[in-house]
Amino acid sequence: MRPTIRLMSGLAGLAAGLMLAAPVFAAGAIEGATQTQPTNWHAIAMFVIFVILTMGITKWAASRTKSAADFYAAGGGITGFQNGLAIAGDYMSAASFLGISGLVFTSGYDGLIYSVGWLVGWPVVLFLIAERLRNLGKYTFADVASYRLQQTPIRMLSAIGTLTVVAFYLIAQMVGAGKLIQLLFGLPYLYALIIVGVLMILYVTFGGMLATTWVQIIKACMLLGGATFMALMVLHHFGYSPGALFRAATEVHPKGTAIMRPGSLVSKPLETISLGLALMFGTAGLPHILMRFFTVADAKAARKSVFYATGFIGYFYILTFIIGFGAITLLMNDPSFYKTTVGPDGAVTYDKIKDLIGGTNMAAVDLSRAVGGDLFLGFISAVAFATILAVVAGLTLAGASAVSHDLYASVIARGRASEAQEIKVSKVATIVLGIIAIYLGYVFEQQNVAFMVGLAFAVAASCNFPVLLLSMFWRGLTTKGALIGGLLGLISAVALVVMGPTVWEKVLMNPAGSAPFPYDNPALFSMAIAFVGIWLFSVLDRSQTAKNEAAAFEAQYVRSETGLGAAGAASH
Repeated sequence: MRPTIRLMSGLAGLAAGLMLAAPVFAAGAIEGATQTQPTNWHAIAMFVIFVILTMGITKWAASRTKSAADFYAAGGGITGFQNGLAIAGDYMSAASFLGISGLVFTSGYDGLIYSVGWLVGWPVVLFLIAERLRNLGKYTFADVASYRLQQTPIRMLSAIGTLTVVAFYLIAQMVGAGKLIQLLFGLPYLYALIIVGVLMILYVTFGGMLATTWVQIIKACMLLGGATFMALMVLHHFGYSPGALFRAATEVHPKGTAIMRPGSLVSKPLETISLGLALMFGTAGLPHILMRFFTVADAKAARKSVFYATGFIGYFYILTFIIGFGAITLLMNDPSFYKTTVGPDGAVTYDKIKDLIGGTNMAAVDLSRAVGGDLFLGFISAVAFATILAVVAGLTLAGASAVSHDLYASVIARGRASEAQEIKVSKVATIVLGIIAIYLGYVFEQQNVAFMVGLAFAVAASCNFPVLLLSMFWRGLTTKGALIGGLLGLISAVALVVMGPTVWEKVLMNPAGSAPFPYDNPALFSMAIAFVGIWLFSVLDRSQTAKNEAAAFEAQYVRSETGLGAAGAASH
């Protein structure tokens, strides 16, 4: 590939560093992120260094990407430890780093609700999904869901669920990325958005899963190293005593000791349960995460991947908690981090929450300057950019594979498409997805896009997860039950989010009054609808096809549990 293309594909990842901020980035609303700051040359220098590194990785990966298995699953040659670190890199997003630390900064203890929800999803993946997924699948989770069911309807359902999750994730990430680049580099939002989208397209088109995996690994190491240093510097200010840190935080935070009690962020019990279900089981239905289990050689390596990933992710979330409280103690009494107002008497005033420069989601970035100066600020800014690279690549690969592998190769071409044709369709799908993401990112610039992230997790938990789980564990599942129940879960998740308070009252500005549905997080209800729908329409289906599907369960179950017949599946 030409050096120019290499450069642009490398830039794609970096510029994306922010997109991942969206899942919780949006949750905090980027209200203050439209102002710009002086050019950070340290960040730009480190950005360029990472670009050069990415260029080398992409060139190396491109030379080894010869087949569909290489493009989608890195040829199944990633070790369990490497894949665990890559999964952590995929999951430890700017949403986690910037978003959760920002939520802790504003709400204290309650800011951990997202990190706890995301973390406890991993035992579900470990004990229910990872090993069986690797034994049964090839490139996408639709391979598993359709293993003994009718290919066309199930792959179409899986593709719709995948594309819905990917689309809402990408929209939120594009908005977060555009805002952060606008903030740090002073570019107009639209230009920032176009640059991010174009570079993302180029990177994914030429990188493939192998390059994505290694960029995820490098990014995870950088993020863990940077967050560890920041947390240690915060604790150093308080004699390495967490108790002293928490006491100091309660003394300077506007909410006082209330930040050490739960209930300020999510106060309704059903809302809390529903959000927890979405975060837990949505994790087990995210297509770009599930794809990672096809990059390892066997089920044993898949289990190791989850074991290592859980350890890295759990450690990282502990760091974000310390970083969030560190931002409270070290920033709130320092006017240099705020937009201030000078009164007639010369007194300097500011709102400790709302007036933080760049908005509350920039709390971790501001803290990096407080504990490490401009050089460390440059490093953390570069990491924030880098952190989105592999995640957006993974999301786009998941969406492109749904189009090329599940829809084109398996449904339209009915298995007659060559690998070259499939990869070509995947690259075209990548371009289309990128263009759509740019457009929708522009359309939703002024909106709080938190509901999109909630919708992505709700859809994953209500459509993808129930179909995937029951296809592996329930003999009675039929094509009709999976199709109707899965669609009911998807539609109800979307409908209930739209009818919830965030969208109905704040986004749609509906003049009719209060929202018809009282909760922002519908997973408790939409998951129930999906499971009941799948069960009901499966037991009502007494066709010969349903009987044949039940008879095929035994062979599927043996393969899922033992791996017999699964050897080398990724290289087929």
